[in-house]
Amino acid sequence: MSTLLSRIEQEYPKFSKSHKKIADFILNDYQKAAYYTAAKLGEETDISESTVVRFAAQLGFEGFPEFQAALRDDIKGKLTTLQRMEVASFKMLDEDVLEKVMRSDRDAIKETLANVSHDDFKAAAAAINDAERIYILGVRSAAPLANFMNFYLKMVYDNVVLITSASSSEEFENIFKIRKEDVCIAISFPRYSKQVVTTLEYAKEKSAKIIAVTDSDSSPIAPLATYLLKAKSNMASFTDSLVAPLSLINALIVEATIGKRDEVLGTFAELESIWDKYDVYDKTEDSDYE
Repeated sequence: MSTLLSRIEQEYPKFSKSHKKIADFILNDYQKAAYYTAAKLGEETDISESTVVRFAAQLGFEGFPEFQAALRDDIKGKLTTLQRMEVASFKMLDEDVLEKVMRSDRDAIKETLANVSHDDFKAAAAAINDAERIYILGVRSAAPLANFMNFYLKMVYDNVVLITSASSSEEFENIFKIRKEDVCIAISFPRYSKQVVTTLEYAKEKSAKIIAVTDSDSSPIAPLATYLLKAKSNMASFTDSLVAPLSLINALIVEATIGKRDEVLGTFAELESIWDKYDVYDKTEDSDYE
């Protein structure tokens, strides 16, 4: 799938002289260009702000903010950790970090809800319930999301396999039995792991259903998906904000387990008895903890 940067390269010969100057700056310093206003980008290239806006329009965008958003999504997987730190320093300049980050997370959840495919969401939940085995694949920054999903699904399903190994050979050892009757839930966000892509390619070869939880159509796991669930991920310094993906995964767990309501109620009635018997949870009603 064509990315914005590759589109700029392809269209470059058709650009005017001034548009080529803008394109040169973006291609050579995209981590800065993605966070410059049209006025700032014009200042850096010695081009008028209106020409910068026309450059975005020539690429098919309604305005510069839409172009900028697309460029930010395009480069998330390309930035090194050092570049992420530099971008974050620029973004957070003279900002209240707490408010900036939490507002960004709130907006990411709203954007995810507005754009996620409800059909794929429903079909993914049904595929989980119909599967003989459920494989959950997530490494590096996505590993906590995979662990969260594994923790709750294992309370309801007996056939859950968690794959979070840092070793590609161990990943294949865990998934080599996958078949068309199974489902693989793959979670991947920038910077994308090559291990996840190669493991998912193997699962697709075996005709397993694939639920891809990722950030965009340009994600390397998106073309491999049977059901594509897109969640907005933000870049907060060198860390990835995965609040919206976690919320989407939480919703998927709820949707799937609602389809097994009677089993879920029976399971948790038994678990509550065990937790009570072995004093797993604190029963203090008026806790003095602060």
